[in-house]
Amino acid sequence: MRLLFSIGAVLVAGVLAGGDVAGIAAPSPKFEPPKFEPSRHQRQAADGDAQSVDVELILAVDVSYSMDMDELAIQREGYAQAIQSKEFLQALKVGPNGRIAVTYFEWAASSDQKIIIPWRLIDGPETADAVATEIMKTPIRRASRTSISGAIGFAMPLFDEDPYRGIRRVIDISGDGPNNNGSPVTLARDAALEKGIIINGLPIMVKEPSYSTMDIDNLDYYYEDCVIGGPGSFVISIKDREKFKEAIRTKLLMEVAGRTPEHPVVHVAEKDKEPRVNCLIGEKIWSDRWGR
Repeated sequence: MRLLFSIGAVLVAGVLAGGDVAGIAAPSPKFEPPKFEPSRHQRQAADGDAQSVDVELILAVDVSYSMDMDELAIQREGYAQAIQSKEFLQALKVGPNGRIAVTYFEWAASSDQKIIIPWRLIDGPETADAVATEIMKTPIRRASRTSISGAIGFAMPLFDEDPYRGIRRVIDISGDGPNNNGSPVTLARDAALEKGIIINGLPIMVKEPSYSTMDIDNLDYYYEDCVIGGPGSFVISIKDREKFKEAIRTKLLMEVAGRTPEHPVVHVAEKDKEPRVNCLIGEKIWSDRWGR
């Protein structure tokens, strides 16, 4: 089951009393903060040892050439500032362990992934500041092609390398275009879902689609129908450059606090319906353009 958010309808309204995560709401029905009641399995994970965390979070960030240098810089700053924010630090306290494990890598083509931050524990201001500093000090790069499937395929074995044990495992994919390289994105997504991994999406839609960048209309629909998956998975789309950092912060708050939608959207596959967007549209555009 999935939930699709537009960043214009997602509000970060401040940290709620009692240590709950910042309020996040859609414009109509109320979106209550979760009343966390861990299951027996979750309590065992929390009580097991010092390596237990609430979520193992992989941040997979698009650096393809369709992203301009300004967008790449804002994206980096958005993640660093979000991790250091008061709201994020409050969100850490929602779970039973009060800490998460995070790794951050950049991706482009199916064979082009670069780990910027290996697995790091974030359990308070000092560790959050250290991760944010590490993100910002790495030189910005760009590369060719867009392989969301390659990013998912690269991310999955990283969980096996994580020294921490999480109640949830989440891959967070950000990007400004559809998959056009590597295996079909749905195959990679389904392989991750079979392992119990949740995939969330941050489609970046701040520019008008153009032939030169191979962008598409309704990238948010593409992400919802073709990329994300797992219990409580969601999409937050960025359609306004000024909302870039706010969207990143909102997304991280939801992931860290384990927020799930009050009225989840059932994925089209669960209703035996066709996706609203062709999941091979990126491959088709590339083939039409380059003849291969």
